[in-house]
Amino acid sequence: MEDQQITMPRIGDPAPDFEAMTTTGKMKFSEYIKGSWTILFSHPADFTPVCTTEMTGFALDQDFFDEHQTKLVGLSIDSIHAHIAWVNNVKKNTGVLFEFPIIADIDMSVSKLYGMLQPGESETAAVRAVFFIDPAGKIRLIMYYPLNVGRNMEEIKRALIALQTADKHKVSLPLNWVPGEKAIVSPPKTVAEMIEREASDYEMVDFYLAKRELPKD
Repeated sequence: MEDQQITMPRIGDPAPDFEAMTTTGKMKFSEYIKGSWTILFSHPADFTPVCTTEMTGFALDQDFFDEHQTKLVGLSIDSIHAHIAWVNNVKKNTGVLFEFPIIADIDMSVSKLYGMLQPGESETAAVRAVFFIDPAGKIRLIMYYPLNVGRNMEEIKRALIALQTADKHKVSLPLNWVPGEKAIVSPPKTVAEMIEREASDYEMVDFYLAKRELPKD
């Protein structure tokens, strides 16, 4: 059926714009994220155990995201009243405050816009989606998790640093890369570049696979 079709934004697409009410007030998404890295993430429902651990994880790492000039925006298909009650409940029980905005997507419009509502998993709850959006408003990385598996916060942080590092130094990054490790240099496109590379101080696995140290920030 046509109403079951899912809009799936892709890597490289502009982040779809929308207006919504959040726990920090009304938001026009394109204006809120302008000029900043942003992580938009959805959870299935307020007052649920896995979601509580995840949202708490984002809140506990708020300083990390601030240090990396990255805004956090949460979302679920719940009312603003449910969101506020949940924020208050978690704060009372754990002392952790969700300071980032949480979108009240009661009409499912944003969830559908971002492909977060997937009928094969649930028709009424958003899956655990994570969208990494760069300062130009472009989607750079997407993660989808099912309802019953929580996200890995260390991988979310690693992926953010990797994206920012690759942009800053114009390099690619290998399997399991973490800060402090070497980056991959683009393969040579001419014979002259190949010869120049062989005389460089790069770590040469082969002429097409070379690694180099990154400057210390």
